[in-house]
Amino acid sequence: MLYARVSSADQKEDRERQVQRLQAFAQEQGWTEVTVVTDIGSGVNGKRKKLLRILRDPQVVRIVMEHRDRLARFGCDVLEAALAASGRHVVVIEDGDVTDDLVHDVLDIRTSACGRRYGRRSARHRARQALEAMGCG
Repeated sequence: MLYARVSSADQKEDRERQVQRLQAFAQEQGWTEVTVVTDIGSGVNGKRKKLLRILRDPQVVRIVMEHRDRLARFGCDVLEAALAASGRHVVVIEDGDVTDDLVHDVLDIRTSACGRRYGRRSARHRARQALEAMGCG
């Protein structure tokens, strides 16, 4: 299973580049039958339906992704350990962080926190202001 994820719909080109790199890697490994799953959503969000479908499917023994943070921003070690306990594993083809998506994830966290405090209507605006104040916007 090849898994590519981006944080937002405006990153479709990056998602396609991920898919191409994953397919090239699979071909180098000699894996002939691979399924590609693409996802759009924050790495902080645990409610990604496509990823949950992959994780629940015992037939998927190998999940290949470009970076560990494609799986989740937090708790990757726990997910990998749970998969390993059932004879499944994660293959990461490139070590390192993707900072652009991390900024989007921080924005999602701030939006959620601001939404609880100030109401949903102004949450995104206040979250962006907070990120700009931190020098990330």
